[in-house]
Amino acid sequence: MLLVPKRVAPPAGPLADRVNGRVGEELAAHGGDRAAARAALIKTAVPDVMALFAASRVGGRYEHSEFPPTVEILKKASQKGADQVWEARPKWRLEELHRAARGGHVTLDVTALDMNAAYLSALKTWLPIGKLVHSEGEHHDPKRSGIHRVTPAAWNQPDLPSPLGARKVPGDLWITEATLRLLLRCAKLGYCEAPVIHESWTSGASEGLLEKMRRTLADVRKEAITKNDEVALEYVKSMYSKFVSTIGESSANREIRRPDWMHIIRSQAFANLWLKAHKAHTAGLTVVQMSGTDELHVAGDWQQVFPQGRDLSQVKAKTIYTLGE
Repeated sequence: MLLVPKRVAPPAGPLADRVNGRVGEELAAHGGDRAAARAALIKTAVPDVMALFAASRVGGRYEHSEFPPTVEILKKASQKGADQVWEARPKWRLEELHRAARGGHVTLDVTALDMNAAYLSALKTWLPIGKLVHSEGEHHDPKRSGIHRVTPAAWNQPDLPSPLGARKVPGDLWITEATLRLLLRCAKLGYCEAPVIHESWTSGASEGLLEKMRRTLADVRKEAITKNDEVALEYVKSMYSKFVSTIGESSANREIRRPDWMHIIRSQAFANLWLKAHKAHTAGLTVVQMSGTDELHVAGDWQQVFPQGRDLSQVKAKTIYTLGE
């Protein structure tokens, strides 16, 4: 039996007021003690973000499933184990350049760039609306989303990381919608052949399921940065990061169970980082390293390619170092 979202009353004002209102409540409750208010807000981040999500879906075009049946590939092998889905987390560096640096043949100034609020940006992604349905065959329907078993093509671009991330094992694997769409895009760009799709678990999809919530959190985050309000900033960060980490099978969130969403959002963050690397490479920068969710190391005049700052469309310079020094 599928459960549909609980009906909630329309928000009395802009959704951002709900977030800022909670910050004001906790500051008042703790007599202006900002550290205590921040701790209290982080503690309630999961129920607060789920309430915000519910409010953001009022009047939405689609009614999503909160507890669809969990297909086998999304079930963990053990309590602390993993399921069968490969999220394509990157861990890559330009080995030829590093070998040359170790051998004393090259010296290069490198900047480690940090992508701002990577998981917040990744909330804009194609998510399945209802329960996942099995299908076989190579056809990819762009109006559906889910998990796919594919045979990826060889990646022979030494100056760019593979969109599959740090995977070393050859052969078939289960990947998310975000990774599949990136691989198909790379095929269109001529970087590789398209992956062969063998079977899929998908549902009708939308790229806008989380968009109202994402824009709300982005707006509050931007305002908090302008006002140098670290309490609101940390609260927003906790809300979107815990949303992603608890919507799978977490005891911290009893209001939804969508491990497919969790995997797709994470994969979208990694795909977004790859697209940043591709943008740098196309602009003539040397992509030196890419890792985690938000770290990109480049050599060259990166400020001509990426605007610097704390906004979602900007990047921060974390460190500058000399390779081969």
